Amino acid sequence: MQRANTESPSILIIGTGFGGLGMAIQLKRAGYHNIILLEKAGRVGGTWRDNTYPGAACDVQSHFYSYSFEPKHDWSRKFGLQSEILGYMEHCVEKYGLGEHIRFNSEVAEAEFDQRLNRWNVTLTSGETLTSRILITATGQLNQPAWPNIEGLDQFQGRMFHSARWDHDYDLTGKKVAVIGTGASAIQFVPEVAKQANTLNLFQRSAAWVLPKPDRPFKPWEQWLFSKLPVWDRLYRYLIYWKNETRALAFTRFNGLLEIFARQARKEAQKRVTDPEKLRKIIPDYQIGCKRILISNDWYPAINQSNVNLVTDAIREVAPDGVVTADGSHYPADAIILATGFRASEFLSPITITGRNGRNLNQAWEDGAVAFKGITVSGFPNMFMLYGPNTNLAHNSILYMLESQFHYVLDCLKALDKYPGAAMDVREDRQERFSQVVQTGLEGTVWDTGCTSWYLDENGKNTVNWPGFTFTYRFATRHVETADYQFLNPAN
Repeated sequence: MQRANTESPSILIIGTGFGGLGMAIQLKRAGYHNIILLEKAGRVGGTWRDNTYPGAACDVQSHFYSYSFEPKHDWSRKFGLQSEILGYMEHCVEKYGLGEHIRFNSEVAEAEFDQRLNRWNVTLTSGETLTSRILITATGQLNQPAWPNIEGLDQFQGRMFHSARWDHDYDLTGKKVAVIGTGASAIQFVPEVAKQANTLNLFQRSAAWVLPKPDRPFKPWEQWLFSKLPVWDRLYRYLIYWKNETRALAFTRFNGLLEIFARQARKEAQKRVTDPEKLRKIIPDYQIGCKRILISNDWYPAINQSNVNLVTDAIREVAPDGVVTADGSHYPADAIILATGFRASEFLSPITITGRNGRNLNQAWEDGAVAFKGITVSGFPNMFMLYGPNTNLAHNSILYMLESQFHYVLDCLKALDKYPGAAMDVREDRQERFSQVVQTGLEGTVWDTGCTSWYLDENGKNTVNWPGFTFTYRFATRHVETADYQFLNPAN
């Protein structure tokens, strides 16, 4: 439905992952067409464009890892593969005419709020500057690969790459491969690499809890039902939602329930891993759920292979021809693959964001990232974050959270319509109150049981996870309370 007011504000969206694309679609559907999406790469897709390693797939069910307003009926499997998810995103770009709004190879270096005009000046790494009334960041939390701080890393003479920047030109067949890290990416690609490599030395800092993945291909008749009976598609999605949502209780309030899953993981490991030493190393020593729980059917069989060596000694250094551990052992390597995750708590990095009175976002967040409802930051008017601080989940689909945020941002734009030329800035006391509620909610959760994870920033503060149900977040973002904001007229 077109808006009665045809004067739509200029809107810049940074990023073309699920957040940026979905926001642009909803803006267009609401009648806003003066939109530009800035994408640093040459293709849309965000994390699903970047992570092309062998075995890359989603750990959220396909039908719930897609927009509610754009169902896909012909998913090949219960859990979507990387290529299929990326194809779905490109389909959305074409269907909703987003191509004309996207500027590829346009990486943002900095954004500065101009109080005189209530505009954002956004500078690209090319030096070009764009101006907009509204700035929406959709950079995600998993877009900046984390490189480990290991001595000698730059001295390695073989091939080295991060799992999020996979080198498809390098053939791993018959090679001596070292993999550093055993997180979500490694769980998926190690079984594939183990099939090719002569030897695979897997360097593990801490074990991961891994559960069986209830995955299988959809049968043709099931795809037909999804397509011909939309009500069944909706019901199936609804059932997935509530099945996933009930797990929030275990993560946030009744941690003891997670022991059921821990027993399942131990049983699976004992069944698949026959080497007693490997089995001892592969079972975590921390509370299940404190770090991300992973799902896989081929992780334990891969660990059990004779050409896979599980190394738990700390890495001392990387030598020109391999990896050296703290006890002096040398592990020769033709290639090193870094499965060391992402800088998830460094929101919007490496973009420099400057708000009112010249205040830098890094200064505003010196005690940890915080945003009102995970979307707006005091001192940064007319800037809206998607997938911002404390909106990540451990139990359900982030797309559900994103759709809540789309609705909230649209409601903010409607509020701005009532104040032509004004900029809305969330009040600091409202932001602080919301942050206290979130941090109090995180106390006593499974993430508060003492392990080190990417959920925590360098100060040990959980700036990533939402401490409750997704429907409570949707309720909190159902509409904008204008009393939470101050509306600022241009300074001139």
